[in-house]
Amino acid sequence: MELSAIAHRCGYTGCYALDENEIVVNLRTGKDVTAVFLIHEDPYAGGCMGYRPWEGRPEAMTLRWELAHNFLWSIRLRPKFKREQYYFCIQAREETMLLFEDGFYTREQADKPGRLRQYFKFPWLNPADVIRPPAWAGDTVWYQIMPDRFRKGDEGPRRFPLKPWNAWEDMTHGDFYGGDLRGIQEKLPYLRDLGINGIYLTPVFLSDSNHKYDTISYDRIDPDLGTEEELVQLVRTAHSLGIRVMLDAVFNHCGVRFGPWLDVLEKGPDSPFWDWFFVKQWPLPETKSNTEDGRFYSFAFVPQMPKLNTNNREVAEYFFRRCAHWVRDWQIDGIRFDVGNEVSHQFLKRLHGGLKAINPEIFLLGEIWHDSAQWLQGDEYDSVMNYPFLESLHNFYLDGQSSRELMYAMNRIYTMYPRQVGDVLFHFLDTHDTMRALTRCGSKDIFYQQLVFLLTMPGSACLYYGTEIALAGGDDPRNRRPMPWDQVETEEGRAQRQAVSRLIGLRRQYPQLRRGCMAWKHVPQRPRYVRVDRYVEGEDTRIAVCLNAGDSPVSLPEGKRLFSRQEAQGLLLPGGSAVILLEAASWK
Repeated sequence: MELSAIAHRCGYTGCYALDENEIVVNLRTGKDVTAVFLIHEDPYAGGCMGYRPWEGRPEAMTLRWELAHNFLWSIRLRPKFKREQYYFCIQAREETMLLFEDGFYTREQADKPGRLRQYFKFPWLNPADVIRPPAWAGDTVWYQIMPDRFRKGDEGPRRFPLKPWNAWEDMTHGDFYGGDLRGIQEKLPYLRDLGINGIYLTPVFLSDSNHKYDTISYDRIDPDLGTEEELVQLVRTAHSLGIRVMLDAVFNHCGVRFGPWLDVLEKGPDSPFWDWFFVKQWPLPETKSNTEDGRFYSFAFVPQMPKLNTNNREVAEYFFRRCAHWVRDWQIDGIRFDVGNEVSHQFLKRLHGGLKAINPEIFLLGEIWHDSAQWLQGDEYDSVMNYPFLESLHNFYLDGQSSRELMYAMNRIYTMYPRQVGDVLFHFLDTHDTMRALTRCGSKDIFYQQLVFLLTMPGSACLYYGTEIALAGGDDPRNRRPMPWDQVETEEGRAQRQAVSRLIGLRRQYPQLRRGCMAWKHVPQRPRYVRVDRYVEGEDTRIAVCLNAGDSPVSLPEGKRLFSRQEAQGLLLPGGSAVILLEAASWK
């Protein structure tokens, strides 16, 4: 038995509360392991001081996930008295080992008279400690909007010169196009008809840039975008159409015209806001270059974005009051935290506790591009922007991987976090920070395959504006081109929208496409054929998601075609994709 491949820790994803009644226990092993039993019982089953031997009762664990080099075994328990004590009995063919908290034992070693066994313990299932992302987030298909680039509703004057809406071939990072909140509100029926039920707006607060990630005031809506009253009306109208609204919060850094930063520049260490920032040299040298010289900390060495000290309790309270206003008075449904991995954990815990007290269903989303387990323990974020999902899906095509390798990558992603977090992970194919999906994919076939995959996997899916019409665009700034509304109503634009709308409709109609289990079906002769059966435990209905990334046709399973592209006579052609409601014989 490969003992070095076996790992368990009672905490994080090793053992956690699924809800206020159930816990999940997971064990990672090598692929030589053939069976695992959990020996478990209430820790006081043998008496308070252990007057009677504690035996526990065995229960078989399920092989739930296969990773590149490991199996992950899992079991759900419903502790009668809200606590559990346990150890593992692990079998690899004829060999059996027991795993306790202090390591591995043979049965003879574990049963040696006088042995003080060190069991794993889940001490108490406290409802307050359960990770509870709002369930509605997993049922939401988001639409990300950069307000300046989506739709111009007000033809009035702006603070900065505007480029013509369709003049984007020579666009630069500093161009303004005049999109605004009124324009977004006018297009809410368009989004509803597409099937969208959540919009995520990049920053809307006062700023001198078009992207507005360098905030001047967190109390004022940028006048070029509109007014506070218009934002409130936008939220009201969206809610009336069944659409939720999420705002972008930039608390890691600010703009150079933010009042407290200007006060620091004027007064130095005598400013009451000195500790709101990280100034390391005073007086500041006369330089306009990046901040790699260490004169002060800033976002990504950009001098126009000084970094805020979210360890400072005054800073935390300042931003909590702003967020509380947005949630309580504007009735927004979610907040996305820019550079969400650099603000302090203490700050996030303050925001989480305070905002959940105002609205327990508020959705708190962190922008984190890597393993985010430490932020997803139930008292900070509800979810994170899942860049590993995008990266793994992209690399499947880039490297010519097999369907099994794609499975390993996706299983790794979903086993990084508790199950309830996996149901609300924020997935996407592109954002304002990436190349647009069509350009990255390089072909319409791959683009639609990735779109099908995005909209049929567990999580909270998001489309970047224009993705519904397969809008192209390279790196920034071309990935932020204005929405081409004239293209939307062309014959090709309508066909593309209908395909996307169909997929969104299926996701909203069938819960197994939003949450639940994945059963991967591999065809050795067709290693680039991907088939994932989606289902909810205990239910008979299954839906097959099929992608042919190979170079020859593949036979599709029997069932009702819910979506199909590049199919002929029951064969999925190269580049094709299909979503099929399976007949029982196709999977049983």
